[in-house]
Amino acid sequence: MADRLTVRSLSISSSHSSCPNKPLKVPDINKAPQSTVTCVYQAPIAGYCRNVTVLWTKNLTNYSLSLLVDSMEGDVVCTCKIDLKPWHFWAKKGYKIFEVDRCQIEVYWDLRSAKFSGSPEPCSDYYVALISDDEVVLLLGDLKKKVYKRTKARPSLVDATLYYKKENVFGKKSFSTRARFDQMKQEHDIVVESSGMGPQDPELWITIDGVMMIHVTNLQWKFRGNENVVVDQQPVQVYWDVHAWLFDVPGSSHGLFIFKSGDQQGESTNEESSSHCDDTEFSSSSQSSSKNSEFCLFLYAWKVE
Repeated sequence: MADRLTVRSLSISSSHSSCPNKPLKVPDINKAPQSTVTCVYQAPIAGYCRNVTVLWTKNLTNYSLSLLVDSMEGDVVCTCKIDLKPWHFWAKKGYKIFEVDRCQIEVYWDLRSAKFSGSPEPCSDYYVALISDDEVVLLLGDLKKKVYKRTKARPSLVDATLYYKKENVFGKKSFSTRARFDQMKQEHDIVVESSGMGPQDPELWITIDGVMMIHVTNLQWKFRGNENVVVDQQPVQVYWDVHAWLFDVPGSSHGLFIFKSGDQQGESTNEESSSHCDDTEFSSSSQSSSKNSEFCLFLYAWKVE
């Protein structure tokens, strides 16, 4: 068993690389806000169901995709990073190999025609695929036929499951994202809107697929709370905490919105409990909840002037 965290990384210039022993440094999006989308899946790799973290990161000078696969050998994470610089067209399609517990993992990607909607994560016309033991264990994007034609691999008997998504969004009054609360159903458009934080009573609106689900008035008194809604015949609990919007220096912190699928009966719904719910606490509990196909979205909404 490994007694410390180890990184196995790949550079864009080589197919294989050594595995230097150094602490894993995952970007802290709260300390250095930038456009990021983090998705955590469970996928069958090398005989075990493992956590696979997909991190899309974009700023003014760089665009990258990182794939992190949990090892069964203690606190070890095997990492593959792909730099997708806007001016390097050739880097938007490629193939890499890395190892997890001495098992070879292949990564194929093609983002040459990828479409975006303001998020670092593409919304269509792309694919990213992980191959293990000649099986496609994780497939992102909508170009499935191209994946199987290129890789010659077969579909996995067990589908990967997305149970955690975290996104940083920047805006003045409107913040949007996309989420799939049920892996078997369609993706939903989520929009959070707020009125100005001036002398008038501020308000908050949350819409899903154009339908207003939550309207909060007197936001200066109700800056934390939660409500149950139904999306496509599925219960979803929505938490919000916009204390920073009202009382912190503009741009210094974010509003937090949490969308959690599944039946929430028996859970506390008071503001005190919801105000302490964050991605740090959820990350340890989501592994067990994922067995029930529950999904959780964390939306960090940064107000910019």
